[in-house]
Amino acid sequence: MPASPSTARVINDRLALRLLQQEGPLTAGQLKQLTGLSRPTVSDLVERLTASGLIRVVGESGEQRRGPNARLYGIAADRAHLAALDVRTGGVLVLVSDLVGRVLAEVAVPIDADGGTGPAVEQAVAAVERAARKAGPHAWGALHTVGIGAPGLVDPATGDLRDSSGLPAWHRSLVAALQRRLPEARVTVENETNLAALAEQREGAARDRETFVLLWLGHGVGAAVVLDGRLRRGASGGTGEIGFLPVPGTGSLPSATDCDGGFHALAGAAAIGALAHGSGLPVSGPPDGPGAARVVAEAVAALEGEPGTAEGAADSPAARFLDALADRLTIGAAAVTAILDPGCVVLGGEVGQAGGAELAARVAARLARMSPLPTEVRPSVLGGAAVLRGALLTARDRAQDELFAP
Repeated sequence: MPASPSTARVINDRLALRLLQQEGPLTAGQLKQLTGLSRPTVSDLVERLTASGLIRVVGESGEQRRGPNARLYGIAADRAHLAALDVRTGGVLVLVSDLVGRVLAEVAVPIDADGGTGPAVEQAVAAVERAARKAGPHAWGALHTVGIGAPGLVDPATGDLRDSSGLPAWHRSLVAALQRRLPEARVTVENETNLAALAEQREGAARDRETFVLLWLGHGVGAAVVLDGRLRRGASGGTGEIGFLPVPGTGSLPSATDCDGGFHALAGAAAIGALAHGSGLPVSGPPDGPGAARVVAEAVAALEGEPGTAEGAADSPAARFLDALADRLTIGAAAVTAILDPGCVVLGGEVGQAGGAELAARVAARLARMSPLPTEVRPSVLGGAAVLRGALLTARDRAQDELFAP
């Protein structure tokens, strides 16, 4: 059954807007070529989208061409402002962008939770306001969508951050506080690892994959599952809570309130620091995600710069550490591979990015010996920045879906 004229207009408008988002400013002739639509249809949609304030003339296509046919049309990026937050145990990272995702301001602040939930929430909200005011004089009041990435479980039925063991109480109060201060904005929260996977799929290591698992390696561990292009959250939002996975080598079992006996005990930041120290490598700084990433990056650099024979390099402290870490990571990778057969595992987070191809190759070789299922192992491209980038992408998608609707 053919589409009605109104439905066809909506489809054509969305197609043109997506092309302008992906390609940047285009002329009407370029839109005609890319969409395959007729010249009158393109002329009508350009007029319609301009009248609605969604696009505007932003220049001309070359010095030799003048007049209506040379006009470059682009999305009205200042039509709305977006905010993205990466909420961590001890602080928050904020960025504010325009409607097409161009970053206008960034703010990072530590959060002191010792003073109580209320003051901690106020510090986080103040960071968002500061970033918005840096972006422009009217951006704070014009925030259309706020995307938040946080550790813990997000209830798939309500979209609320669930109470999770070990997470600061101010995390769960932040969404409501932002909504009160920004009653016209759309405020959403998503698990940080899920956002990292979305960012790696759109802009990072998994751009060519419809099915993959991201193994998050930072302060803690987690996993995100993307099957057939869709992020899978599970019945309670807990898909990928791999830190609780019972594994050999921990000396105990995890509990419902404590993952220390699970995979977290092998691959969390503190465990990586202890492993490096036991391998004879110098360890300094706090046992957090950036600290663990620094240890891994230094080991990779030391291995690449070691002189002597291959046998000697293989027995160096850096090589012993990377081999032992790969042994541990392969346990988690093998578990998700046996259950999901994703074909690709991305070593994400700060640690995955720091390990690069060196660590990924070690895990891939061990996984090939452990599992009959062919699985590619890739290092993260975005690292710890993937959470903030994923929050921005989801905020942009939601805002555009609403603003581009008929």
